[in-house]
Amino acid sequence: MLAVHFGAGNIGRGFIGALLSRSGYEVCFVDIQGRLVETIRERRAYKVHLLEEEDNRIDVNHVTALNSRTEPERVIEAVAGADLVTTAVGPSVLKSVAPILTDGLCLRLEKDGGPLNVIACENMLGGSSLLKKLVTSEMTEEECREVDSLIGFPDAAVDRIVPEQKGTDRLEVAVEPFYEWVVDVRGVRGTVPPIQGVTYVKDLTPYIERKLFTVNTGHAVCAYLGYIMGYGTVQEAIADPSVSETLRGALEETGEFLVQKHGFDPRDHQKYIEEILNRFRNPHLKDPVTRVGRSPLRKLGREDRLLGPALQMMDRGIQPNHLAVGIAAALCFDDPADPEAVKLQRMIKREGPAGTLQAIAGIAPEHPLVRRVREGYRKLRQGT
Repeated sequence: MLAVHFGAGNIGRGFIGALLSRSGYEVCFVDIQGRLVETIRERRAYKVHLLEEEDNRIDVNHVTALNSRTEPERVIEAVAGADLVTTAVGPSVLKSVAPILTDGLCLRLEKDGGPLNVIACENMLGGSSLLKKLVTSEMTEEECREVDSLIGFPDAAVDRIVPEQKGTDRLEVAVEPFYEWVVDVRGVRGTVPPIQGVTYVKDLTPYIERKLFTVNTGHAVCAYLGYIMGYGTVQEAIADPSVSETLRGALEETGEFLVQKHGFDPRDHQKYIEEILNRFRNPHLKDPVTRVGRSPLRKLGREDRLLGPALQMMDRGIQPNHLAVGIAAALCFDDPADPEAVKLQRMIKREGPAGTLQAIAGIAPEHPLVRRVREGYRKLRQGT
């Protein structure tokens, strides 16, 4: 079995590629980084280290790589003959992947290659659905019908913390032991892909929102508060009682909302929260707050990890008191090395917190959430 995976970065190698290889797939990574592609092609193997007390190592074998910039025809042929296609390139890069993927799928349809599933393993809602729209936007009506019939784009939720890498080996990756990969089986065409470690479900939304509004929300709140207080890593930040209290409070708030909306068992969800907090405390991760907090404009989007749950909570009568502090902390994020953070601070200087939230997320300045965030922003700025 051949799996073509777009994105040979740390998540691609340390999470998706490793699981595919373990499941018996020959994995062909597709990337634009020439030296990385060459190294994978030469070695055909690499190691994944699990960041825990014991030095556990996973050997990933039967891999190769193609450069989509210099050998697009080979990538197109690989897609046309694949048994599975996956991505882990980042939400903003999907539009760059779409054209060559489109060519590969068209060639597959011409050759009557049979059903194929394309799974976007991105940190976003509806990644595969978005990729399908990008792929079919330039297709004819007949081609679109063929894609609907034979090419599945099942949405997925993925979760694994992959911190900044400290090793010197180009291919080795260090990751946390925990992972979750949930796929909406309703989007599958043909045979369900045999991937060890994947959970197939008939309704993905509860799992996506549980992950986004617990893991991503909590990670962001911890990072932004930690940054303000001068901590270098998430692990240092969560050790501070004031950060930990706000973080736990925010997750209790989103937890009440998730239980109410999706019917999760309250005790099970509380265990999930505790598991997430323990993951953040993992002393072996050493995850910089600047990495976790980067791209604040995207993370302050109306549907994203901070404003997304807060707005929905308020619609249900749940008050986001602690989460509002996390949102205010995000507005304080001023890392000079992050272009979005620089732009954010310019917006705040020009528009103020309320005007900035309106510009980023379309929230009216008189919205009660904005009032809460403004108050939190004022207090955080006074404390710095």
